[in-house]
Amino acid sequence: MSSSEIQICPVDESDLEALVELRIKAMQPSLEAVGRFDRLRARERFVSNFVACDTQKVIRDQKLLGFYVLQLKSDHLWLDHLYIDPAYQGSGLGEQLLDKLKQQARAVNWPLRLGALKESRANRFYLKNDFVQIETQQWDNIYQWTDSANSN
Repeated sequence: MSSSEIQICPVDESDLEALVELRIKAMQPSLEAVGRFDRLRARERFVSNFVACDTQKVIRDQKLLGFYVLQLKSDHLWLDHLYIDPAYQGSGLGEQLLDKLKQQARAVNWPLRLGALKESRANRFYLKNDFVQIETQQWDNIYQWTDSANSN
C-alpha cells in the first residue's frame, strides 16, 4: 500500500479526543446555521454514546481524515456518524467511504440508514449518493439506501 492511500482502521479509547475534535470541526458550521452549536454539548453527546468497536477511523500518512460509526440493527445497518475533516470535504473521500458502507449493506442484503441534521449540506450529499428520505424528525432527516439489484 502506498503512503498516499487511505486506510480504514479500528479505533480504541485513545482515539476518542481526536474523534471528538474532528466531529466538532465538521459539524460546527451546520449547527451554527441553525443556532444550535454548543461545543460542550456536542462533545458530551458523542462521548456518552461512544462505542469503539462500532467506529472506524480513516487515515492517510498517519493523519486522521475522518471516521464513521456503523451499527448493526435488527433489520438494517445504521450509519450513526460519518465525519470528514472539512479540509478534505469535496475530495471524493465521503463518496468513497459511502461506497464501502454500501458494499457492507449489500453483503448482508440490508438497507443502510442514517440521519442528517435538516439544515446540513449533508442532506444534498446523501441524496446525490442514492439515499431516499424516509422520515422527518424534529432536527433530522432520516435516509435509507437500498441495493436496487437486491430489492426485487
